[in-house]
Amino acid sequence: MSADTTTTDPRPLFTGLPSGIVPYVAILGALASVYAHLSLAPVLMQFNQTQAILFVLAGVGFLAGIAVYLSKFWRREFYLVAIAFALAQIAAWVVMSGRISEMAILSKGGEAVFAVAAAYLYLNE
Repeated sequence: MSADTTTTDPRPLFTGLPSGIVPYVAILGALASVYAHLSLAPVLMQFNQTQAILFVLAGVGFLAGIAVYLSKFWRREFYLVAIAFALAQIAAWVVMSGRISEMAILSKGGEAVFAVAAAYLYLNE
């Protein structure tokens, strides 16, 4: 007989707030990047629509990641995806010869903090 695949996960969708300080450091780092990307997207829309769309996707990507992290769908392996996503944001800024500005420092600093915190969580969970 096959296992019943119609049963649902009994855990609630939202699993509650994380414990410890490191998850909050990671979330704050991600939110710093979200703020920078979503704040700059409307300005960029006037000059480069493709880049503006990429900024929106970066911000939404971090928000979606936070939502998944706080849900029953989170898996330890997702830390690796999250780290790669954050490092890809930093690499893209370097490759695109991004200007150093307050928003760039906020965004890239937040992404670096996020990546380090996510690596810590991956190694210690």
